[in-house]
Parts: sequence; C-alpha cells; structure tokens
Amino acid sequence: MPADPLSWETVDREIAYTCPGFDIVNETVRLPEGTETDFDYLSEPASVCILPFTPDGDVVCIEEWRQAVGRVNRGLPVGGTEPDDDDLEAAARRELAEETGHEAESLEELVTVEPSNGISDSVMHFFVARGCRPTAEQRLDYDESIRVVQTSLEELLSSIESGDLRDGRTVLGVSYYRLFATEAEKSGQ
Repeated sequence: MPADPLSWETVDREIAYTCPGFDIVNETVRLPEGTETDFDYLSEPASVCILPFTPDGDVVCIEEWRQAVGRVNRGLPVGGTEPDDDDLEAAARRELAEETGHEAESLEELVTVEPSNGISDSVMHFFVARGCRPTAEQRLDYDESIRVVQTSLEELLSSIESGDLRDGRTVLGVSYYRLFATEAEKSGQ
C-alpha cells in the first residue's frame, strides 16, 4: 500500500534525553514536499486510566500533588504499563491497587486514545472497574503523594463542568463514560 501523501519520512532518530518514565526523541524528518527538518517528541510506554466504582456506585478518586502545575489534582488512578504486566487489564488492576489500595470485581475496556499525538506517542487505555473494595494498603512509587477519596459520578461531572477538575485524563474518561454508557451504567451500577 503506498504511503499517504501527507506522510513524513523519518531519516534519522536518536534519544535526546531519557529519565524515569519517558524519553525525549529527536528525529530528522523529510516533509512531503522534500524539506528536511527536526521533530522532537515525548515517548513513553502505554498507560491505563481506571474509572473505579464501589459497590454503592461511588467513584474512587485520588488527590495527588502535581509538581508541573503546582497544586493538588483530583482525578482517576492512572499509570504506565510495565514489562511484567501480562496485558492491559493486568496493568489496570495493578495501578488501581497500587494507587488506591482497592481491587475490582470486574473490569471492562472503555476507550483508547492518543491524548497528545502532536507532541507525544502516548497511548492511554481507559477501563471501567466495578465492585471496587479496599483490600490492602497503597503501594506508592517513591515520587507519588496520593490521598484516596470517594465521590459520586455526579459530583465529578459537576466539577468538570465548573472547571474545578482539570485533569485531562479524568475529564476524558468520565465524559466518555457519561456519553456512551447505558442508563444502568451511568448510575454506577
């Protein structure tokens, strides 16, 4: 199959900077009309984001310090996949347990997105977790400061609407769920 006429050709690629969690990649690319230029982007492993419901229909959220924006951020549990994860569901279950101390009775895929594909190769897989119960202590990474809170789906939606909840992953996951869930699912059941 011939390449799309909009395609760029990668001429050269190198890792410009690496740190725990992501790399900055520098590519020399040839644009469709033949011009060569540099293109830098952030490269990271696939991530999972979990919308976890308790048996009573509340949502298990986290409040976490976010250094880049200098504030505590309320959102959903999110984390990167790891080499020893058997699959995406295993990664979602691990992240839910690590960040919240909760385990889910069931997990279902919600949506997969590329949240910032103009500057990153990030891919985020969203899951809905049901029957979430606290079963253990959190197992936080050394650089995580997280508090677990429960709230209603309606409160999350209200916080999104008012602009108080600004975490893009949470806004996307909750909004997508609300748009496409069945009536029974919308009530958290």
